[in-house]
Amino acid sequence: MPERRVAPAPDSGQPAARVPDRRSPDRAADRTPSTEGVPRYQREGDTPLALARRVISSRWRAMRDRLSRDFMRRTLRIGVSARIFHPEPGSTGLRSKNLQYLEESIAQWVMSRDVLVFMIPTVNTNGLLHPSNITLRHYARHLDGLVLQGGADVSPQTYSETPTRPEWSGDRARDLYELELLHEFVDAGKPVLGICRGCQLINVAFGGTLYQDVETNVPEARAHVHSDYDAHRHEVVFPPGSSLGQMFPRVQRPVVNSIHHQAVKDLGRDITVEAMSDPDGIVEAIRYQRADFVMGLQWHPEFHRAGGVDLLDCTPILDEFLRAARETRF
Repeated sequence: MPERRVAPAPDSGQPAARVPDRRSPDRAADRTPSTEGVPRYQREGDTPLALARRVISSRWRAMRDRLSRDFMRRTLRIGVSARIFHPEPGSTGLRSKNLQYLEESIAQWVMSRDVLVFMIPTVNTNGLLHPSNITLRHYARHLDGLVLQGGADVSPQTYSETPTRPEWSGDRARDLYELELLHEFVDAGKPVLGICRGCQLINVAFGGTLYQDVETNVPEARAHVHSDYDAHRHEVVFPPGSSLGQMFPRVQRPVVNSIHHQAVKDLGRDITVEAMSDPDGIVEAIRYQRADFVMGLQWHPEFHRAGGVDLLDCTPILDEFLRAARETRF
């Protein structure tokens, strides 16, 4: 501590005494270090560039982890084609309108794997009352996969034939709508699963044909439709090398329901058989080979109980379809 002189007493003749100067603090403790403004926890010799690099790296890891979680957890969005009810002549109320609807069983089957289901309506960009610029391509772009549900016959006109009976004329309007929808999803690289009519439509979409009526066209075939409706069933077999055979390696002759009077006849381009009715060889499942996942099932998997033993548990097929949807959704 610095000292100060004390003035001598008057006429004392003594030199002034030196005493500590307590009014002047020791400034050495308050001197600012050369690293002014830098926290003491900072690494010694650190540079702004090194710090910026570490900050960016930390932010990137956080963003990557968040994107990874979103990528794995984001709920899939699956579109289902609409069934169409055409107006009945002379009717009033709903039956006098064009109706588009979704059968509950197919929606519940797809939603059983915790995914969102959206029915895809027909579109009409030339509508007089409510014109819109939305097209089926927009649905293919924003949804992750497509299920073609069952329903009315495919019209023989769609595969360049004439109906041999009036009741087998099918639904030409729905054919055109679903063919466009199917090709939009295939072009977008999204998976497609066709059920019953949907299986037949996939074959026709790539140039194949159908038996207009199995009982008439293939008299030796077993019954494929019955008054028991979804309670009617038969066995199928998987050809060697089929993807269905790989999904069910321990199943030799699975039993499926049978609710169809039409069936695949001539295979379309790049279409292979995935399952056949036993013993008559009627095609029961197909797959389009030039896409990651475009498969048709002639039976209705939504009527099969998950974990059931009487009918083939088709959950592995649904899971394979949804895995393809997750892998191709971007």
